[in-house]
Amino acid sequence: MTRVPPGPDAVDLVRHYWIPQWEVPAGHTERQVVLGYPACNLVVEPEGVTLSGPTTKVSHRDLTGTSWAVAALLRPAAGQPLLQTVSRAGAGHPVTAVGDLVDREMIIGDDDLCGSVTGAMVRGRVDLAVAALQEFLLRLRPAVTPDGLLANRLQELVEQTAVRRVEDLAAELALSPRSLQRLARGHIGLSPGAMIRRRRLQDAADEVRRQPDADLTEVALRHGYADHAHLTREFRTVLGFTPSQYRAGR
Repeated sequence: MTRVPPGPDAVDLVRHYWIPQWEVPAGHTERQVVLGYPACNLVVEPEGVTLSGPTTKVSHRDLTGTSWAVAALLRPAAGQPLLQTVSRAGAGHPVTAVGDLVDREMIIGDDDLCGSVTGAMVRGRVDLAVAALQEFLLRLRPAVTPDGLLANRLQELVEQTAVRRVEDLAAELALSPRSLQRLARGHIGLSPGAMIRRRRLQDAADEVRRQPDADLTEVALRHGYADHAHLTREFRTVLGFTPSQYRAGR
């Protein structure tokens, strides 16, 4: 897996580019389990281009053979402009807000983008593949709205600060709670409360992974859970396994 930061012109559109490449022996399958960011991903593979929406639960993909993908983890400001671009291209998808893509994905018929990225990857030029994807995304910049940039700020507040209450998020952005809800649905896809819960779960899971001997009750309390049982229920509901199973490598 290779990660590449966006160029300076794309920082409002892309968090980072990620390029997995794999070679799985014939007859074998490698399962990749992922708890994704609450964000959209634009993914180019040899078979085509896909826009994947934000997820509410753990997902997986079974890898076989030898292949690759070149993807952009999008920031909220890019979501609606990309959906508008797809709509104008006549893709026929009734998707008008990022919230309509939660736990879904849609095929984007862009043969030029797929061809440019595939040609670069065939030559072993990951840099050119990323450049082609970024050039495509930069065409969205004129359609970025002030609300899209405000949604970027909302995501930053949830992920990079100690703000953990929806009311406090609304106050930080000078919005009413109802306006905050509309902003989140239209540009991020999840409610502010769901974003906060996802951040809390990811932080707790990261601590369990990094400190396998940590007391799980203390981990729960540090991350805002009422008790160990509350943390365990959240793990099981979203991830499909308990903190103890996660710590033990399932």
